[in-house]
Amino acid sequence: MSSRDFFKLSRRSALALGAGGLLATGMRSSDVAAEIPIERSNQHAPATEFQLGEFKVYALLDGTFVAEHPQDTFGMDQTSEVFDKASHDHFISSTKFRGFFTPVLVNTGNGLVLFDTGRGVLSQPQSGNLLKALATAGIRPGDIDVVVLTHMHADHTGGLMQNGIPTFANATYVTNPIEFNYWEKLGPAANQSARVFAENVLPLKDKFDFINPGDQVVPGITAIEAYGHTPGHTVYSVEANGRKLMLTADTANHFVWSLAYPDWRVVFDIDKARAAETRRRIFGMIAEERIPFIGYHMPFPALGFVEAVGDGFRFVPGTYQLQLGNEDEQDRPE
Repeated sequence: MSSRDFFKLSRRSALALGAGGLLATGMRSSDVAAEIPIERSNQHAPATEFQLGEFKVYALLDGTFVAEHPQDTFGMDQTSEVFDKASHDHFISSTKFRGFFTPVLVNTGNGLVLFDTGRGVLSQPQSGNLLKALATAGIRPGDIDVVVLTHMHADHTGGLMQNGIPTFANATYVTNPIEFNYWEKLGPAANQSARVFAENVLPLKDKFDFINPGDQVVPGITAIEAYGHTPGHTVYSVEANGRKLMLTADTANHFVWSLAYPDWRVVFDIDKARAAETRRRIFGMIAEERIPFIGYHMPFPALGFVEAVGDGFRFVPGTYQLQLGNEDEQDRPE
């Protein structure tokens, strides 16, 4: 079998939805909503498929970027000598880095649940490609049943609108009420994320369901408190047939500077002390339970594991673990 065949996405499996949609939650799609056209191109952003029990999970590359002066963002409280040594020890540059934006789609078999929407109209030259990534998986914007916003930073909400028209016109929207209220009260003049919230999120307010930690988006997808990065930043446990995956959003923004050094300050964390506590709690649980996770800013396809090492965590990139279905659970050595 060729590598192309091995990693080829199945359009049929991506669209194999129950006719009733999200009946278990009372959510339903509108039959008359306008469809957002997809720009056709020979170049499509990658969409990588994983199998989680009966669920199919897609990592969708909205885009990537290269930036200089990473210590302006990570490890702001460290000396340059400490930052340089830590980078060198992990075989990465201390003067520039590559970042990624990776929304996630979960096909439960009864509906399509999208987590975050990328940068959208805020696109840097190499981002804003969520719709192309969805098209690679054979999915149109109108197919999406639920859009979950982990938090309201602009690189997660930028794709909600296309020229003032909702991109996912048939969807119900889900977020944490603390998160929504914080940005609504902040006002659009505060910063870019607040402006994008006012332009992209507030017009959809009547279509939002607000859930708290412990609540389910749909059966098998549960909200977990991960406050600190933003006031209501929320991560999600995805479980099907006894198999688990964590969607950690922005709990860690870099595979070394956030994971190996979880206490280092990150410029985008609103409550920096609480964000560090949350990193230790969430990734401590992931390490102890050996759960795979997808982090929004991890190197694409953003899937990995973590091992507790010293005072932090070692990122172990995922390979084929979730592309074997349940085969990796069979014939396990004694």
